[in-house]
Amino acid sequence: ICKFANHAPTKKYKPGIVGIEFAILRICKLAHHAPSIKDMNLIDIPNFIKEYITKRSESLFLKDIEKNKSILTTKIKGKSVLVIGGAGTIGSSYIKAVLKFEPAKLYVVDTNENGLTELTRTLRSDANQFVPEEYRTYPMNFGDPVFKKMFLAEGPFDIVANFAAHKHVRSEKDKYSIEAMIDNNVFKAKEFLDLLLENKPEHFFCVSTDKAANPVNVMGASKKLMEEVIMAYSDELQITTARFANVAFSNGSLLAGYVERLFQKQPISCPADVKRFFVSPEESGQICMLACMLGESSDIYFPKLAEEEMVFFKDITLDFFKASSRKIIECSSDQEAKEKSLRLSEKDPYPVYFFNSDTSGEKLYEEFYTEIDEVDFDKHSALGVVKNAKKLPLLKIEETLEELKELMNSGDYDKAKIVNVLKKYLPDFEHIETGKSLDQKM
Repeated sequence: ICKFANHAPTKKYKPGIVGIEFAILRICKLAHHAPSIKDMNLIDIPNFIKEYITKRSESLFLKDIEKNKSILTTKIKGKSVLVIGGAGTIGSSYIKAVLKFEPAKLYVVDTNENGLTELTRTLRSDANQFVPEEYRTYPMNFGDPVFKKMFLAEGPFDIVANFAAHKHVRSEKDKYSIEAMIDNNVFKAKEFLDLLLENKPEHFFCVSTDKAANPVNVMGASKKLMEEVIMAYSDELQITTARFANVAFSNGSLLAGYVERLFQKQPISCPADVKRFFVSPEESGQICMLACMLGESSDIYFPKLAEEEMVFFKDITLDFFKASSRKIIECSSDQEAKEKSLRLSEKDPYPVYFFNSDTSGEKLYEEFYTEIDEVDFDKHSALGVVKNAKKLPLLKIEETLEELKELMNSGDYDKAKIVNVLKKYLPDFEHIETGKSLDQKM
């Protein structure tokens, strides 16, 4: 505060509130003055997740970790680890989960240079956090030539995990965004697998999504295709993946956006009809670690969550303001909500606009497996495993990718043509097209 506002705050704040440092710096940067805690309406996010979203006081996967502690120690302790996309919420949570078992070497790659910086500060600043002596971060794309140079020179790596992905449904707005998404989620993943064939790790993990099960959006279809790509290599490499629920307050998520909107005194916008399964950031990393270390090649892991554990975003929103001790006023349009935010004081109810979802690719519910999947519910306490993932010949996969590349390089293509090619190879892809994108909404 002194650095940004040139004076110290007059009110003390309760230590330990998650995000307090970020909150103070962010507000000072935007408003050029030191805020009071009353202005920020900060809540303890981890406790909010436990009490109102997951409704779990401890990790869902604690029993599975404790049960397999000796196996995890054997597989991780003293090993070399490479994490791609490690600056994001899930990748960084995976890193923290793995570091509990003391690997000897950790390399982290991400295109987000600031994210890598904050990851390092977080790890280095925690008195209880183990960080291996050989720890390096690289701001680069895993599809670039410099990455290959680093990988070949600094390897071999015993454990490799890839979290680099376009994860938003909004990324299917047009042909350019779709091409970028498929390039990252599929083409680059395939190129990396070819590189791994020559430098085989003991374990390779590549993150998927619940939206790959009966996909209705291009993001889910790209991840389903990614699953089929990695399965084509599963006889040559030890490969696993995981589909999991929404990660509460993850980077770029709707809920994380609430915090940013409050900082900027902007209205909240929320779909009233969409419900999701949720895990905490900590749990997201644990799912991936358990799948990576304990799964058999070609296994697809997912959390065992009952249908009644899905939560509506609207309910979370109402609870969020309840926990913040602030009333809301429901608005009938985004325009009304924006107008009310212009005259907003700390005593006023906060403007919130609830709407019914009408954008392309939006699925109102989640599912982790399909009717034709063979699922093992007995191997783990809190994790299910899809055991019969489709394994296509590598030549068939290459044929699919080549057709997509030819279309995109032809100059004569649009979103609909890309969707049709995806449907040709993914028969369970039932695309929802409304002509509207999330980028057209608050």
